[in-house]
Amino acid sequence: MGFFDRLKQGLKKTKDSVFGQINNIFKSFSKVDEDLLDELEEVLIALDVGIGATSKIIEKLRFNLKEKKISEPDDAKAELFSILEEVIGEDEPLNLSTAPSVIFVIGVNGVGKTTSIAKLANMLKNEGKSVVLAAADTFRAAAIDQLEIWARRVDVPIIKHTEGSDPASVVYDAANYAKSHKADVLIIDTAGRLHVKKNLMDELSKMVRVLDRELPGASRENLLVLDAVTGQNAINQAKEFMGAADITGIILTKLDGTAKGGIIISVKSELGIPVKFIGVGEQMDDLQPFCAKTFIKALFDEKED
Repeated sequence: MGFFDRLKQGLKKTKDSVFGQINNIFKSFSKVDEDLLDELEEVLIALDVGIGATSKIIEKLRFNLKEKKISEPDDAKAELFSILEEVIGEDEPLNLSTAPSVIFVIGVNGVGKTTSIAKLANMLKNEGKSVVLAAADTFRAAAIDQLEIWARRVDVPIIKHTEGSDPASVVYDAANYAKSHKADVLIIDTAGRLHVKKNLMDELSKMVRVLDRELPGASRENLLVLDAVTGQNAINQAKEFMGAADITGIILTKLDGTAKGGIIISVKSELGIPVKFIGVGEQMDDLQPFCAKTFIKALFDEKED
């Protein structure tokens, strides 16, 4: 099964529950009118697109329908596709322009942070890149153990210290290992303790200073892992993290476990941060770079180009 088919399968709950309703709306109306737009607005909000983002989408659709003199439901649906793609924005790949490049991965317990790191490492390794993991979430012993298990499975080196160690010292050793072994990518697992945001910010700042010193000029990504199942709570969580770190991208996990996949649209519209990866299953290759066009097509059960 190719990724597009796996994506469609993984988004089945969302597609059946809500985007199925959108298709039905366009099928049940013989012409485009305000009643159609009202029903569409209700469905988008139910999808977790968010009230603010939904209002923008409906207003844009209303304007475009009038401007382009669109009256047929099928044409209006195609216009909605285009608007959704536009709201999500251009796909933004990882910036891995230096060797080694650095990827910080941040996220609270339970969102799939450790498995996302493993899947990301596996993906980069399959692309021919050499990867090193750094277990800088030293707050929990389990976090170090879990990352070590995944490192063995993916067969990549891991730099770790004991529970309670200074995360910056782990980063120091990992940076020097990456340098001496000419690694392409260093992925750093960091603690995500929102209830002590200042500590998180101080820890990240300290790690960044170490990297600036040990790997000057290295390209850097700060990826926040969010659980799609939590819906709008994920947006609130992201806003908290944005106050502690310069987030460059989102990894949105567990899309296969929710009927409200519109959270992707809400993330981009409300936060202005690109979704760079999505997870639609438990398999190692079920984490994939996010493509807005492919995502919209999969949701609306369209055929891949």
